[in-house]
Amino acid sequence: MNVTVKHHSEMLGIYCAELEDGSISLATLNLTPGRAVYGERLIVYEGREYRLWDPYKSKLAAAILKRLPIMPVKPSCSVLYLGAATGTTVSHVSDIVDAKGRVYAVEFSSRSARELINNLSNRRNVFPILADARFPWSYRLIVAVVDVVYCDVAQPEQARVLADNADMFLREEGSVLLAVKARSIDSTRKPMEVFAEEAEVLNSRRLKVRAMITLEPYDRDHAMILAEK
Repeated sequence: MNVTVKHHSEMLGIYCAELEDGSISLATLNLTPGRAVYGERLIVYEGREYRLWDPYKSKLAAAILKRLPIMPVKPSCSVLYLGAATGTTVSHVSDIVDAKGRVYAVEFSSRSARELINNLSNRRNVFPILADARFPWSYRLIVAVVDVVYCDVAQPEQARVLADNADMFLREEGSVLLAVKARSIDSTRKPMEVFAEEAEVLNSRRLKVRAMITLEPYDRDHAMILAEK
């Protein structure tokens, strides 16, 4: 059986690849053909190269497979990505927003930031920033107004960090995505209690929660929260 690729039925810039064994995988159109970022498989269909998107390595991919109702990251949009790490999910966001979009990738760890730069140096729509996401004013001269703020920082007060950045950079009627790691906030409480509390923080900061999705079996004790300004 040959590999086939189709547009996702509901989300722009995202594809579904049917593989040789009949399984279906999310994929993005490779902005830098011939180059993988984290060992993901590259496939060619009708002359275009796609990168398979592993939900066990990307919380955003996991959220999509768990029926995220709206995908705010779209072609040509601008994204502030907090907690970029070494660039696994950032690279797929880069593919989705394409050459007309921008991804401001904030990472606090200097070691991870070096890998981020090495992994994504050929992607001209990604702007790595070595900074602490708790202090958005430290990079206010670098980041423009964005359509989406995505936050994946494994530390307490994750929702507050996201809201502070949204206050400074998110356009009116923009959207946010918060990947909540319950164990990083309070390992003694039930994850659902932690998720609900973080959602309430967003609601109190003019960010109306639209959906909250647990990410099991891809990520234990994690949830993705979608909200709009």
